[in-house]
Amino acid sequence: MLVRLPGVYRPQRDTWLLAEALAARDLGPGTRVLDLCCGTGALSVEACAAGAGWVTAVDVSRRAAISTWLNAKLNRRTIRVVRGDLVDAVRTLRFDVVVANPPYAPATDDGRPGRVLARAWDAGVDGRAVLDRICSETPDLLAPGGTLLLVQSTLNGVDKTRAMLEERGLRVDVVASEDVPFGPALASRTRMLESRELIRPGQRTERIAVLAATDLRSGTTRHRHTRR
Repeated sequence: MLVRLPGVYRPQRDTWLLAEALAARDLGPGTRVLDLCCGTGALSVEACAAGAGWVTAVDVSRRAAISTWLNAKLNRRTIRVVRGDLVDAVRTLRFDVVVANPPYAPATDDGRPGRVLARAWDAGVDGRAVLDRICSETPDLLAPGGTLLLVQSTLNGVDKTRAMLEERGLRVDVVASEDVPFGPALASRTRMLESRELIRPGQRTERIAVLAATDLRSGTTRHRHTRR
């Protein structure tokens, strides 16, 4: 059971594809999970159900944070909910698994979305405004051997995501992918996407992919600033 305040992203197939990848991992009482761009907290609840002992959820939206808190209570799960801009509020912490379903819909411009709900999916002209930050900032949050599970559309350039994460010393694999019908955001922007040649004329589906980026470095290199 999940509740969702107005303006919070409704879990869709990208959420559940990421949830399946998360559930397939070996999570235990000592596993520390971070749910970035948590929305309703669906992935946080899934992490708890899969056995993770420590789950933290972060979203910049106050409504999303409240939705996640409510869903933790409704599902009788212990989830630490933090309102903050991506990793800002958790920079001193380290996690075994980071899951992220960020906004990645190409927008008409790079300005801040005006409507509350649009902020849940608009991500600049190329759809990478949040993806690029995640690729740059989340590797420092991974414990040795930790993994980032990230979902995105192939319209946003999976190869660029792979390259950015590999530059940080992570091994990157596509662990799941699926063709899905356009959601509300893309369905309303087909002319724009066609004019930019991001989709074929008449195309009304996109391919979403889940990437697993695993830390291969020792703790003394990447994590030298970890508080003890």
